[in-house]
Amino acid sequence: MADQNTPTPSPFHSIRAVDYTVIFVRDMAAMRRFYEGVLRFPPTRELSAGWIEYQIGGNTLALARPSRTAKDAPTPIGSASLQLAFKVGADDVDRCADELVRHGIDLLEPPTDQPFGHRTLFFRDPDGNLLEVYAEI
Repeated sequence: MADQNTPTPSPFHSIRAVDYTVIFVRDMAAMRRFYEGVLRFPPTRELSAGWIEYQIGGNTLALARPSRTAKDAPTPIGSASLQLAFKVGADDVDRCADELVRHGIDLLEPPTDQPFGHRTLFFRDPDGNLLEVYAEI
């Protein structure tokens, strides 16, 4: 007989990974130009004009217009609704910064060695979401 004080295991303990991340976009064309033209993520699947997917390692990043799944108003301009961190090799942080500057993207913080053992680079996508490129050092 089970102890009544032992909590029942949560069904959420079966989650093993974040499968995909969806960014709800204000301006799909601008976001696609950024993710495909600047970051050079090749699109892997386009379900509609309002949903495009990119495969990044074992995860899927989707750009979507709010519709069936979210009726929320877009995050106000100047407010980040999320932060995405992309892990790269140590030498690539500076190369990514140079590529962003070449495309006219403002860096919020240039490549910086952090005391917690990461070299980081921060910038925003066209919708104002905070993006980070980092490497373990």
